[in-house]
Amino acid sequence: MSYEGFETLAIHAGQEADAETGAVVVPIYQTSTYRQDGVGGLRGGHEYSRTANPTRTALEECLAALESGVRGLAFASGMAAEDTLLRTIAKPGDHLVIPTDAYGGTFRLVSKVFERWGLSWDAVDLSDTEAVRAAVRPTTVAIWAETPTNPLLNIADIAALAEVAHSSGALLVVDNTFASPYLQRPITLGADVVVHSTTKYLGGHSDVVGGALVVADADLGERLAFHQNSMGAVAGPFDAWLTLRGIKTLGVRMDRHNANAERVVNALVSHPEVASVLYPGLPEHPGHKVAADQMRGFGGMVSFRLRGGEEAALRVCAKTKVFTLAESLGGVESLIEHPGKMTHASAAGSPLEVPNDLVRLSVGIETADDLVNDLLQALEP
Repeated sequence: MSYEGFETLAIHAGQEADAETGAVVVPIYQTSTYRQDGVGGLRGGHEYSRTANPTRTALEECLAALESGVRGLAFASGMAAEDTLLRTIAKPGDHLVIPTDAYGGTFRLVSKVFERWGLSWDAVDLSDTEAVRAAVRPTTVAIWAETPTNPLLNIADIAALAEVAHSSGALLVVDNTFASPYLQRPITLGADVVVHSTTKYLGGHSDVVGGALVVADADLGERLAFHQNSMGAVAGPFDAWLTLRGIKTLGVRMDRHNANAERVVNALVSHPEVASVLYPGLPEHPGHKVAADQMRGFGGMVSFRLRGGEEAALRVCAKTKVFTLAESLGGVESLIEHPGKMTHASAAGSPLEVPNDLVRLSVGIETADDLVNDLLQALEP
């Protein structure tokens, strides 16, 4: 049976009732190996859970459906997914284009691990399509995009970047973690690969770590699956089950994240202690029009800069009561952090260093008035 609605896909794709018992929730196949019916007589192709596990397969099928891709692959973390992707599509001597404000973990992987392996890279403002075109070389294997970016919430035009990538024989990779497939489907706009930290909005409850890749091309999917099995950083069955559980409520959670973020933004933009608010839902945001065209909402991530500089930013982070001071994002609870000293500390001293007066919020699904009041008291000098 085929489904079209996002919420229906989230609940049912890859998750038919168990054929033997009728269980409506996918079982946790907590096993490392499988009995064979004679040598090579595999049941459903299962021999060892690094290679395939029914719980992980259900998650991978669901992810592919949500992102309009042909194949999904689930990993032990978002970084494991990125590592597997880069080692599949690149070789020493190749080149990569990344955002000028890439996620700190991505920057660390590229600059500290893959650069030593022989991969070169350039950081470019991906909202400037011509600058991206100028940065592409004959050896460029991929343009690596985030939109919105972490933590500056810049916006890239996915369709325009796809044209640039494909005209030069490169792939377009889009990290869709901030938007989630509920708000944005990069493959439908021309992307070749979508990357997720499923730890974030897909899992949604801050209780599981995971990552995923979804691809538009079946052959690339096969190559990635070979490397996934060979390298082994797969999602365990319980982690896959927790992520599937979270995905079932992704649509309703994202609606609340969006609504609460708008309330928070409205409170921050007029506050005298706030120098600027970075949120693509604001009409004055330079990427607002592109975001409005390629997203169905602007998300639950909000960043803002303080007039009082780093000291004021650290003070706000220390004073919130409802917002928890913690790294990560995308859970039902609201989080606050100082990117320069926390998630993006690895970019310090590099061209990707973030402003020291910046505060990043992951706006949760609590009562909006409580979130606004908490920030207002924390902003008091």
